[in-house]
Amino acid sequence: MARWMALDIGQKRTGVAVTDPLRIIASPVGYIATNDLKSFLQQYVANEPVEKIVVGYPRQMNNTPSDAVKYIEPRVNELKKLYQNIEFVYYDERFTSKMSFQAMIDGGLSQSQRRNKGLVDQISAVLILQSFMEYSKNRNL
Repeated sequence: MARWMALDIGQKRTGVAVTDPLRIIASPVGYIATNDLKSFLQQYVANEPVEKIVVGYPRQMNNTPSDAVKYIEPRVNELKKLYQNIEFVYYDERFTSKMSFQAMIDGGLSQSQRRNKGLVDQISAVLILQSFMEYSKNRNL
């Protein structure tokens, strides 16, 4: 089975997470500069089959897209053209940054470690992917 991947795309950094080949658990890959996303994916997909990429889609409390969508959608559209055999899915990412930060506190990370925004981004990608996996399982997708 091919893996699923999650991207938490930000203006500067992108958090990345993937499933195991059986799609049982989501694990962090790390974070990369958003400008390097295309080359990162090219290298990753050359070594590991990826069936689906779940992209965190930021929404406001009233369910309208947030301002961040204006730089996320063009990047995703560019990637869709390059990887036509991979399904791209947007998935609501509300509260993932706050949940990531709380997970860091619960995990006992020091205050200086919690300032690492890249770590927050990769934990957010894991949360997005785990949530999407649950959603998919409950709907037999």
